[in-house]
Amino acid sequence: MDENRELVNKTCERLGIKPADRFLLVRISAQTLQFYRRGELVRALPVSTSAKPPSNLKDSLGTPRGLHEIAERIGGEQPLGMVFKGRRPTGRHFFEHEDDGNLITSRILWLRGLEPGVNAGRDAEGRVVDTYERYVYIHGTNREDRIGQPQSAGCVLLTNRDMIALYDEVRVGDHVLIVD
Repeated sequence: MDENRELVNKTCERLGIKPADRFLLVRISAQTLQFYRRGELVRALPVSTSAKPPSNLKDSLGTPRGLHEIAERIGGEQPLGMVFKGRRPTGRHFFEHEDDGNLITSRILWLRGLEPGVNAGRDAEGRVVDTYERYVYIHGTNREDRIGQPQSAGCVLLTNRDMIALYDEVRVGDHVLIVD
């Protein structure tokens, strides 16, 4: 069995969760995302994760580790490069924005943590570690030239074309495992 599929299966087994037919594996150290369907690698893509160290804590701006699921798919009808604010399209392409900050563009896959106390709810000390509540997404970016380098505020960034292609292949409930 492929080591990545085995990693996902072991994580699901530990949590008592049935593995999904489709899953994404994000490797922070390699700045990559691999998409698998029924155990077969469909695509491997460069990504950018957080400029800060990985962290599941609210306000840390770190990319959260652990097993997640795609909770919501947003923006499927929007054109490539559309900018979102508050998960709503602004009606403007990122080239039309003066803001040189990292924008949310093209599509959004909103993640929900599946590990209570790790990336869902609160940890043992009562601190918020909830990926969904932290608004952590996989999304397109206006800073495509920096893909492959840590640059986000916790989200997983892809080029806009890669984001649209991935969005078209994944569904709500698909698993996303984020590891160092």
